[in-house]
Amino acid sequence: MTARHRPHPASDAVTPAAPERRRGTGLLDGKRLLITGVLTESSIAYHVARIAQNEGARIVLTSFGRAMPITRAMAERLPQPPPVLPLDVTDTGDLTALAGRVRKELGALDGIVHSIAFAPQNALGGAFLETPWTDVATALQVSAYSFKALVSACLPLLGPGASVVGLDFDAALAWPGYDWMGVSKAALESVTRYLALYLGDRSIRVNLVAAGLIKTLAARSIPGSARLEEIWRTRPPIAWDVKDPVPAAQACAVLLSDWLPSTTGEILHVDGGLHAVMT
Repeated sequence: MTARHRPHPASDAVTPAAPERRRGTGLLDGKRLLITGVLTESSIAYHVARIAQNEGARIVLTSFGRAMPITRAMAERLPQPPPVLPLDVTDTGDLTALAGRVRKELGALDGIVHSIAFAPQNALGGAFLETPWTDVATALQVSAYSFKALVSACLPLLGPGASVVGLDFDAALAWPGYDWMGVSKAALESVTRYLALYLGDRSIRVNLVAAGLIKTLAARSIPGSARLEEIWRTRPPIAWDVKDPVPAAQACAVLLSDWLPSTTGEILHVDGGLHAVMT
């Protein structure tokens, strides 16, 4: 055996076995999940819900106001139509009642998916310098602070090994037209790190999936989104399909599973590698 083929000295060490997947069981078998943000079939959250059920999870969805009938209609398209619970993340009454409503449906929670973001039109589209604080505050509350608010509301239902996953759009760069939503995503990334810090002693993981541009309802509302689409169609080193939310949803499913038990405070990029290269 040549030196370059010699085993590493640590290769004989005993390492923890990977979680076994028994025949007939799924990646999320037995998991109880709360999933927000299911609005259309192009929603990443919709495909997280679909994959989660196919992988053995029981789920509940949340929605509010005029979006509630839309979410209920989308729930009917899932393999097993789940309950849809009321949740406005800016309403303290809804947040206070959430744990009790979830407990009636699932008993407890093993995971949460935060897919909630909103910015007033004045906070997008290049008017960054003119955006008033009231609009900025709305964007920050709904898109960043709500992550902490949602986790805190569900904390009585989360035990050791639970996983919280949020959806992100890489905030390391300033994207044209994204403006205060970009600032909100930067805040979301920081909130994630602090949640990971303060929930670590409970063995609760908190991570983000930073998806590349997907033509969701939210993305289409960004002024100048065609320019972003062009970036994503031409620059990632691995071809990126702006109409395919499934890769990002699959990443969420992995983070919700038991396969990454020591990963927390992480931003998992699912963007064709664009975040890593200059082109």
